[in-house]
Amino acid sequence: MPTSWDRLVALHGRVEQELTRALAPHTLGLSEYRALTRLTTAHCGELRMQNLAEALGLNQSSVSRLVARLEQTGLTARSICAEDRRGIYTAITDHGRAKQAAATPDYESALRAALAGASEDPDLADLVALVR
Repeated sequence: MPTSWDRLVALHGRVEQELTRALAPHTLGLSEYRALTRLTTAHCGELRMQNLAEALGLNQSSVSRLVARLEQTGLTARSICAEDRRGIYTAITDHGRAKQAAATPDYESALRAALAGASEDPDLADLVALVR
């Protein structure tokens, strides 16, 4: 029997694969979608890069590359913090809000389907119940 950790990793992997497939038609990766989602719920639609990194579980270098990709496609824009010139913010654009909103139904549907499928696996059913 797999350990609890192994079962959690398996569930996570299964769900992530389904979410990745669901976002592909929207030309969004999981990290991109999650960043846009965090920004849509943030005050004024913006977050310090450091706070976004923490929210997504990424390091500074990874979040910088992520935000650069989002900026290149016009989904976010960076700005310097007026109070602390060292602080860099990223803000969601109207295009980013529209892209995130369009992808959300597919993301949520894929999440429900992935959890439903995983609940059929006897090794994962109890974890799925906890997640739900």
